[in-house]
Amino acid sequence: MCYDIKASLESQLKRARRKGDALAIEEIVEKLVPLTDLPLYHVSGFSHPELLIYTDRSPEFPEVATWGLVPHWVKNQGDLKKQWNNTLNARGETIFEKPSFRTSAKNNRCLIFVDGFYEHHHFNGKTYPFYIFRKDEKPMALAGLWSDWKNPETGGILKTFSIVTTNGNALLAKIHNNPKLKGPRMPVILPTELEDNWLNPINDELDIIKIKELIMEYPADELMAHTVAKLRGKEYLGNVESISKKVNYSDLEF
Repeated sequence: MCYDIKASLESQLKRARRKGDALAIEEIVEKLVPLTDLPLYHVSGFSHPELLIYTDRSPEFPEVATWGLVPHWVKNQGDLKKQWNNTLNARGETIFEKPSFRTSAKNNRCLIFVDGFYEHHHFNGKTYPFYIFRKDEKPMALAGLWSDWKNPETGGILKTFSIVTTNGNALLAKIHNNPKLKGPRMPVILPTELEDNWLNPINDELDIIKIKELIMEYPADELMAHTVAKLRGKEYLGNVESISKKVNYSDLEF
C-alpha cells in the first residue's frame, strides 16, 4: 500500500518547471503553495494532507487537492468522512470496476510528484519503517485519480485524489510483508517518458487497455531503501527534515 509519503516543494514543482515559465512558477509558489501542507518530510494519508497534483485537465499547472478521493456520488460530509480513509489508495487492477474509482479512472487521472514513500516491515512481532526512493534521488511521478466533490450544504468544491497501487516488486516483496495482506503492494511509479500517457484521454476500449498497461511494478534495481526512525507512537519525530534519514536497528535482520 502507500499511506506514507515524502513530498518536498521542489519535487512537487518538477513538472511545472519543465516549461521554464518563471511567472507560472512564481504564481504557483505565491498562490497555491500556501494552500498546501508542504513541505511534507513525512505525512500519513490518514491525516488527509493538501498537496499539488497535475490533472488531465491541467497537465502543466498544478491544482491543490486533498489526499483521500471522495466520489461525486457521496451525499454529505458525514458520508465523506466514512469514505475517504478507504480511498487513499486505489488498486490498479480494479479501478475501472470499483464504484469509488471507475468514473475517475475513465475521466480524471493525475500525477502526484513525491520524493519517496514509506512502508513498514514486520519482524519478530515488531514493525520497522523503511523509506523507499529512486536511486538517482529524482522525484517520483505517482499515478493517481482525482475527483471534484460538491458539498450540497455549502456549494463548495472539494478536490481529492487517490494513489494507484500495483503488485510490489522484488524490493517491496522483502519490505512490505504485512501478514494481514495477500502480497506486497507499491504505488504505480511512472517512468518519466510515460507520465503524459497516464493523462491521455480515454475514447474507446483500446485507450483503456493502454492505461491498464501503465499499471505495473517499477524496476526494483532503480530503487533504494533504508530503515528510518519510527513513524508511529511516542517515538515519532513528526514532520521534520531528518525523518527520512537512515536509522539502524540492532534487533532487525534484513
